[in-house]
Amino acid sequence: MTSADDATQLCFLPATELAQRIRRRDLSPVEVTEAYLRRIEARNPVVNAYTLVLGDEAMDAARVAEKEVMAGVPLGPLHGVPVGIKDLDDVAGVPTSMASRAVMNRVPKTSAAAVERLLDAGAIVLGKTNTPEFGHKGITDNLRFGPTSTPFAIGYNSGGSSGGSAAAVADGMAALAQGTDGGGSVRIPASFSGTVGFKPSFGRIPSVTRPDGFLWGHPLVHIGPLARTVADAALMTGIMAGPHSRDPLSLPDDGVDYVAAAGEQTRPLRVAYSPRLGNFPVDPQVASVIAAAVETMRDNGIAVDEVELDFKADHKELAALWVRTISIHYAAIAVYWKQEGIDLMGEHAAVLTPQFLAMLEGAYKVSAVEHALDGLLRTGVHDGLENVFETHDLIVSPTLAIPPVKNATDGNTIGPTSINGEAVDPLIGWCMTYPINYTGHPAISVPAGLTPQGLPVGLQIIGRRHADESVLAMAAQFERIQPWFQNYPGLAR
Repeated sequence: MTSADDATQLCFLPATELAQRIRRRDLSPVEVTEAYLRRIEARNPVVNAYTLVLGDEAMDAARVAEKEVMAGVPLGPLHGVPVGIKDLDDVAGVPTSMASRAVMNRVPKTSAAAVERLLDAGAIVLGKTNTPEFGHKGITDNLRFGPTSTPFAIGYNSGGSSGGSAAAVADGMAALAQGTDGGGSVRIPASFSGTVGFKPSFGRIPSVTRPDGFLWGHPLVHIGPLARTVADAALMTGIMAGPHSRDPLSLPDDGVDYVAAAGEQTRPLRVAYSPRLGNFPVDPQVASVIAAAVETMRDNGIAVDEVELDFKADHKELAALWVRTISIHYAAIAVYWKQEGIDLMGEHAAVLTPQFLAMLEGAYKVSAVEHALDGLLRTGVHDGLENVFETHDLIVSPTLAIPPVKNATDGNTIGPTSINGEAVDPLIGWCMTYPINYTGHPAISVPAGLTPQGLPVGLQIIGRRHADESVLAMAAQFERIQPWFQNYPGLAR
């Protein structure tokens, strides 16, 4: 029988190694899945990463996976590897809660496109991971399941909206986890939870939405991996990426081997450093960790120039733009759901998070012309990035302006209302991630270090449009010169 220490070590194996050892028959999918389920049983009551654990289903899938290994049939790149799926995304036959008290009995018949690709690759779904209601803010807490903690400091938030996925990976409760990123929802929890979170270029990973196939009709919501290493994130990206006939906005196959891109860097990349990503106020502890990370890059031969980044708009204007934009999409979803019998703004309004209900109601105050004119603000962000990319390959900045915040006790944790005395929107204004959702550029958050209190801080790396491989290459290079894996709290325990 596997000892407790051995099981813990197994749960922290990189997914790339785990998949290889299963293919070599060094490890059994049943043994691996059992270890992860025991880890979840021990740790999820503390961290609250999962809203639903599919123990029986996962073990059934593991037994099938083991038989396939022993039979010598062709195996997918994630064969037998346990993963978590964000509870905003569908797994066929499994309830999707949206972390909402208004959505109690919705069981989809089909899986989301990215989830289907993970299953086709042989992944074993351990369960659904926690998120704010409908993913509407950068904090994972809700009135139905409560907050998720970063494993680095229980009682401090994991970040959102893919916070359950990030915390599960960071605490050894999933080898990999899927997330969505509409304003930073992969990168935000990666920063708070000390993991790697990658937002590929818009359309790189398809999203099949119905009844409206153009629901995210311009760069905003992306799908991406959460992982403990850059190579693991690259592996998962390659599996989920590629065109889909039912997603009219999906990108064609770019022919990139993402795992190879995360290997040794073959050409020097010139990096621009924006300490405030324009004019965001940044907590001094975060600024100090990021400045040290940038110096480490320079000390290891990476050319880094500090630059002025001008988005032609104040961060407050850009945060208000995000709230308006996402609110309009949420209001459209509410209309579709009402046709299915779930009336979010009617009979269920009383059980919604107050801020989420306000977003739904606020959407109706924005005219079509005003919504169209918001493209001017988005253009300013795009041009600001492209001005820098004329001379540099990548831009680095803090992922977030703050370290993790303490969890509230009422199911409605939010971020700060001010930083360094400057007002910010508590839902998203402290997230230095959402401007990149306006443009569709690829971006990743990698662990940069810890504050004196032991709280994780993420470094954001932004690439040129569609240059996903450059982002992965630099992230992997930084990971090599400043290793992080040994910092995961579960290994220390």
